[in-house]
Amino acid sequence: MSEVKDRTTELTSQYAAQVTGDLERNAKEQDRIGGEIQALQEQLAALQHDHTVLVNLQQALGGASPAADAATATVSSVPHQGVAPSKPGKPKKTAATNAKTTASKKTAPKQTAPKQSAAKVSSPKAPKPAAEPTLVEVIRGYLKAQSEPRSAAEISDALTQAHPDRTVKTTVVRTTLEGLVAKNHAHRNKQGTSVFYTAPATQEPAAS
Repeated sequence: MSEVKDRTTELTSQYAAQVTGDLERNAKEQDRIGGEIQALQEQLAALQHDHTVLVNLQQALGGASPAADAATATVSSVPHQGVAPSKPGKPKKTAATNAKTTASKKTAPKQTAPKQSAAKVSSPKAPKPAAEPTLVEVIRGYLKAQSEPRSAAEISDALTQAHPDRTVKTTVVRTTLEGLVAKNHAHRNKQGTSVFYTAPATQEPAAS
């Protein structure tokens, strides 16, 4: 029981010390704020005194304030009158620019005319690529020149080397070869899993 009493006395002493410290701080803050309020009141009183003096001087001068008010009124009204006419003046520039754009649009079709004529002049040059041999003719000529059977991959490689400008694929070559075989323009031989193509055998006795 004595220990509990000792603890309670310690806690009460601690709380009492905190309360006294808070009271001292509060009193100091009150003193500080009160001094500031007094200083501000003194400044306010000085300003009010100066205000009364200035008002008396203004009244003694007599009529100075209305002239100043009239001057400020004219100064404030003049900018508004000067700014207002500048806004409608802008459409004149836009009208001129619109006229220029319409004139340029009218002249634009004249410039497109030579382009059409150039296209017409260049169009007759188009039939020139038609003179190149077709893939079927190239494959038939290659088979005729070969003495041994060739596969589709070998033929495509040889054609790509002979004609680098043309894109020759093995699948396309195989399909064309099968079409030639169907028309008896080529012969097909199977050797295991691979297929080889040769020129038709009927042309050999004709050549002899």
